[in-house]
Amino acid sequence: MNLFKSIFGRVYAVYVLLMFIATMLIVFIPVWIASRLKEPAPTRVFLQIGRVWMWVYMRLIGCPVRHRGREHFEKGQSYVVVCNHNSLIDVLVTTPGVPGVSKTLAKISMGKIPLFGILYRIGGIMVDRKDEESRKNSVLEMKKALSLGMHMSLYPEGTRNKTAYPLKNFYDGAFALAIDAQVPLVPSLLFHTRKILPASGKFLYAMPHPIDYHFLPPYPRKG
Repeated sequence: MNLFKSIFGRVYAVYVLLMFIATMLIVFIPVWIASRLKEPAPTRVFLQIGRVWMWVYMRLIGCPVRHRGREHFEKGQSYVVVCNHNSLIDVLVTTPGVPGVSKTLAKISMGKIPLFGILYRIGGIMVDRKDEESRKNSVLEMKKALSLGMHMSLYPEGTRNKTAYPLKNFYDGAFALAIDAQVPLVPSLLFHTRKILPASGKFLYAMPHPIDYHFLPPYPRKG
């Protein structure tokens, strides 16, 4: 049974990767064309296309996403959305899952991946965590995105949680941003992505599983 599961997990992982590449090539050109527009238009177009893309893709790989709590987002209000981070697949769920137009803080190294990196840069604000100037600029860019009516979607754990605990210790950047920008903070919870693509363990191994993405009521930051 373990041998069968190991073989299936690796075959499935290859299928997940190939389907991602195939579907990405379909959406790449319209998103790239939209990237020539002025913000927030490129991000809005990217998310409109991305939501259809991910709706189809996640079902093709047997990992449909179920949402709860979207009614907590008030139209015309920007939010800082914080979420737990367990797997590489998290960004495929959280980026299109946050209602409205949103940006995420993205590692600069991911933006260098051919083709995918272009999409990553459109949907994210790039930061080199080792460079102090880059970190300062990313804060200014996040505040600008909020002022343009976009949300900021952040992982306060900083990196994927590879521990046995439900959460790692939080960095304070997301919370400081919400206070400085005086926008509400929305906690969100992502379930089961670790079961699909573990943050550590076997190489090229994955398993299908439905995903739940829940938004909790916002915390006001006024004053």
